[in-house]
Amino acid sequence: MPPPPPLLRLVRAWGLARAAPPRRRCSTFDVVVVGGGIVGLASARELILRHPSLKFSVLEKEEELACHQSGHNSGVIHSGIYYTPGSLKARLCVQGAALCYEYCDQKGIPYKQCGKLIVAVEQEEIPRLKALYERGLQNSVRDLKLISTREIKEKEPFCRGLMAIDSPYTGIVNYRQVALSYAEDFQEMGGTVLTDFEASGMEMAKESPPESEDGMKYPVVVRNSKGEEIRCQHIVTCAGLHSDRLSEISGCSREPRIVPFRGDYLVLKPEKCYMVKGNIYPVPDPRFPFLGVHFTPRMDGSVWLGPNAVLAFKREGYKLYDFSARDFLDAVAYSGLWNLVLRNISYGVSEMYRACFLSAQVKQLQKFIPEVTISDVLRGPAGVRAQALDRDGNLVDDFVFDGGTGDIGSRVLHVRNAPSPAATSSLAIAKMVADEVERRFGL
Repeated sequence: MPPPPPLLRLVRAWGLARAAPPRRRCSTFDVVVVGGGIVGLASARELILRHPSLKFSVLEKEEELACHQSGHNSGVIHSGIYYTPGSLKARLCVQGAALCYEYCDQKGIPYKQCGKLIVAVEQEEIPRLKALYERGLQNSVRDLKLISTREIKEKEPFCRGLMAIDSPYTGIVNYRQVALSYAEDFQEMGGTVLTDFEASGMEMAKESPPESEDGMKYPVVVRNSKGEEIRCQHIVTCAGLHSDRLSEISGCSREPRIVPFRGDYLVLKPEKCYMVKGNIYPVPDPRFPFLGVHFTPRMDGSVWLGPNAVLAFKREGYKLYDFSARDFLDAVAYSGLWNLVLRNISYGVSEMYRACFLSAQVKQLQKFIPEVTISDVLRGPAGVRAQALDRDGNLVDDFVFDGGTGDIGSRVLHVRNAPSPAATSSLAIAKMVADEVERRFGL
């Protein structure tokens, strides 16, 4: 039977994801996944595929799924060029991109394989570009090649550059649509999604629930901020921006800490979108912690420009003036943030300046497409990145899994850090999470 039309699947998944079944006084599950973003949903889907006889649930604090990092991102299907050869990041991205394209084909989810150019605009960038190309080859990225100025113009007529890496395997997709499709798969296989359930406490039960015939089969209690509770045998947390806090409430270590960085995008005006055909990225500068501005086409035909990277004053603050005293104090009281800031003062000041002044962002973009002017762009959306930092101010750049000690700690697996490209890698990450769950919990 052919898959349903993409719009129908999206509507159906959205409805299923929002409409949680009526809650009994105390629901019980074998495994609970806390966090209804793309990584949590992919992991829940993989677990129920492997263990259809067990009872699984996903807990999400918002009324809808995939509202935060999964719904506020560039939408790029990355090919795996940037990452250290042999790292989990590199391996999972290459595997995840292939799985993502395969999944979208199976489910009828639209995507565009529009490619990406990583462009050197200065002579000093060319050695770094060539080293990056070699790294991509070591990571087995498909169809990579180095191209000349003339070939850059053939692919991107408005882009200037001395040399570029051409990555035709890079694509774009709506990751929230992908995440909701994972949720639909999970629920069709018997999984339960509970939205508006913010996990605020985890502890070992002291007695069996009233009217229960299971005794202490489900010894872990998860409570929400409304006083409701569910019971389970094991917990997997995939909480993104709140991963360190969930680890803390379960009695595990809070390190590495999450420091939120907001990325503000500009958008090209619709009548100027013809200037960009595919993704155009800069050559990374190893002196700076983040990648830099780039041009990203979207599935709806728009083109996003950016982002910058500035400290967010709220973990889920997508507007310039969004503020949470708790989140702000949490960040500025952490020594890791100050160590990062002190090493990157000039970079941080430049990012803040560009966040305030449109002309400064446009100047960066003109290095690649000189025809872009301030009258061609508008302020666009923003995302917040859950950046894991250690105490020394180092960006934790690979995936981190963590558990704890004692009764409750031994029943919890925390996905502490799932950095970009986690959306691209979600199905590959899910396989690794499921492997780890099986190893730790003996499923």
